[in-house]
Amino acid sequence: MKLARAVALAALLAGVVAVGYVLFGGGDGHTYRLLFQTGGQLVKGNQALVAGQPIGIVDDISLTDDGRAQVEITVDEPLHEGTTAVIRSTSLSGIANRYVSVAPGPNSSPQLPDRATISSGDTTTPVDLDQLFAALDQDTRESLQKVIQGSAVWYTGNSEEARASYKYFGPALQSGERLLAELTRDERTLTEFLVSGADVLGTIAERRDDLSALTQNANEALGAIASENEALDRVLAALPPFMRQGNTTFVNLRAALDDLDPLVETSKRATRDLPQFLRDLRPVARRAVPVVGDLRRAVATPGPANDLTDVLRLAPQVERSGSRAASSAIEAMDATEDEIQFARPYAPELAAFASKLGQLTGYYDAHGHYARVLPIATGAFDYDSLTDQLVPNFANPADQFDFFTTYAGPGDAFDPSGFQRCPGGATQNAPDGSSPFLDDGNLAGQCDPLAVPIPGATP
Repeated sequence: MKLARAVALAALLAGVVAVGYVLFGGGDGHTYRLLFQTGGQLVKGNQALVAGQPIGIVDDISLTDDGRAQVEITVDEPLHEGTTAVIRSTSLSGIANRYVSVAPGPNSSPQLPDRATISSGDTTTPVDLDQLFAALDQDTRESLQKVIQGSAVWYTGNSEEARASYKYFGPALQSGERLLAELTRDERTLTEFLVSGADVLGTIAERRDDLSALTQNANEALGAIASENEALDRVLAALPPFMRQGNTTFVNLRAALDDLDPLVETSKRATRDLPQFLRDLRPVARRAVPVVGDLRRAVATPGPANDLTDVLRLAPQVERSGSRAASSAIEAMDATEDEIQFARPYAPELAAFASKLGQLTGYYDAHGHYARVLPIATGAFDYDSLTDQLVPNFANPADQFDFFTTYAGPGDAFDPSGFQRCPGGATQNAPDGSSPFLDDGNLAGQCDPLAVPIPGATP
């Protein structure tokens, strides 16, 4: 029995030695120095983990000359170049609850020698909660405190809802992580987006008064729409058949557009000068604005019977009245064709007599005055008030023109059969004696050379 107990005790001591050998390296571990900005509350004996599995322990923590923390760790397997380390905490609160998370370099990289130093460029020091809170000002800390207290009030009595929310919290974080990864994948584009967004927000901030007015107007517009909810409901109800009909229209429009392509191709050549035409049209259109305004007033003016619209309304009545009078007008026109044909050659004189009598009688041609037909009041009739009739003063109406054929000139030497001037006698005598024209005496007895427009020279 004593021998059996001695063997069991020896086996137990051998197991303890083996465990100690495994845990403390037994002289076969590899020691490395890690440089951190701070020690991050590490203490001797903290573990070194890879992917959550222990690979070694912290042997020593010291301070370098430049104020950085030098952490010595001993690990079971050698590390390779490219290894990084991070000081992490096992919980959000507590003391000496830190460990060194090691991310080994690839096995294809060179192996680090024992007691090699991993620089601070490959290590990361955690940020403690007290450091985070110390970076916040008093107002921010108080607001954060209120948020935490409000969260406690919010979740009190709502544990079931909280558990349901936590069920989807992890997937939400994963989705958020993927979203952030996509946003940061193209860092340059994200930076440009943020800079442009800042410029846009700055511009909006400068126009905040306009934005406020826009918001107010939008509120009023939405209120107006809400007040017409019944009409909007009818519109929405009519929208599906309208869209179906519109779909048919668009299908037909596609064929119409195909037929329109040749017209467009032809129009490209036809509209080549269109820009210059539009530039020339601009001043015309600008000057036409008041004309269009006057036309608008002429077409539509408030009040009865005072614009073109009222005239057009009367046009059917005028047409009906005119249709009855048209037959009589046609008969009258047919009956007066001979008179109109006779008077047509004298139309210029009659028009000039009515409009420019002074000019008409002030110019001459080879035949005298332009006005060769003038009304002459010679007293051919007198008015008899007893009979209310015109009484002729001449037995023969032609006698009223006798004064043209009776001439009593100087010595009464000339008695022509009619009143006739010599050529050029319609003007004053020319200083060189060339008018009136007598054709070296061949016109003697045929015209009166004294009948010129000189006072006292003609009757």
